[in-house]
Amino acid sequence: MDDLADLVSLMPWWAGVAAALGFYLVLHTLAQPGAAAVVAKPADVTQAVAHSLGRSAATIGQYLLPFICLVGAAMSAFKQHERRKLVTQVTQSASADALNGMSWQQFERLVGEAFRLQGFNVQETGRGGPDGGVDLVLRRSGEKHLVQCKQWKAYKVGVDVVRELYGVMAAQGAAGGFVVTSGHFSREAEAFAEGRNVRLVDGLQLQGLIRQVERARKEACAVRGAANVRGASAAMPLPPAPQAQLQQKPATATPPCPACAKPMLRRTARKGANAGREFWGCEAYPACKGVRSV
Repeated sequence: MDDLADLVSLMPWWAGVAAALGFYLVLHTLAQPGAAAVVAKPADVTQAVAHSLGRSAATIGQYLLPFICLVGAAMSAFKQHERRKLVTQVTQSASADALNGMSWQQFERLVGEAFRLQGFNVQETGRGGPDGGVDLVLRRSGEKHLVQCKQWKAYKVGVDVVRELYGVMAAQGAAGGFVVTSGHFSREAEAFAEGRNVRLVDGLQLQGLIRQVERARKEACAVRGAANVRGASAAMPLPPAPQAQLQQKPATATPPCPACAKPMLRRTARKGANAGREFWGCEAYPACKGVRSV
């Protein structure tokens, strides 16, 4: 029961409600009494008993499984509310230490929500398992990215953490990776990530990223709301919103930076394991080190 509730909580809350409805409809149909079985030989006794037990299980399950799914849906809704609350807390805070007052669970949820706001499909893996230090798995446009979260308040994230994630990326065939911390990175870690498809995001960059994507989301919502109001009062079609125009640009054009959404430039790696290979690099480099595969 606990495992099923946890599994449902990883899905959107509306998916949990839909699963509860589906379980009830299927099991309620199976729980309906049928015609009495005719026992003509010993083998029919076993079949009749199995049928009776199955109907009894369906009778109980038609209420139990939907209840578990609804519990999971409530957990999912609570997590979503908490993530939105954390984003609001960071965007409204003027202090650079806004991330340090969080627990590591809250920090991980905040990082996940930051990537959700950028259009990633986020899977939380949890901690303590044999996952190679990966806390989040991101998917977008058929590409897989791995994220490792480090809420270290007093220490810099060293190169060993970046090497570990890079090794897991190679083993799992990930297109890119992110190491996100509330603190800072050592020079060795930054040097190792240079030229590789590993993006280092410190506390200040994370706060700036969250504020930027949240502001863009609110502007897009305001544009859609204004379009709906105007469309209800007049039949004249509205021009497409600027955000919609950005989304309609072909993927073959200059892509946006996955970290700061600025335009990217086609570059060639000069050193490291990827020397000689082309990649997309953020035009704001070295202030932003966002990269994409060509």
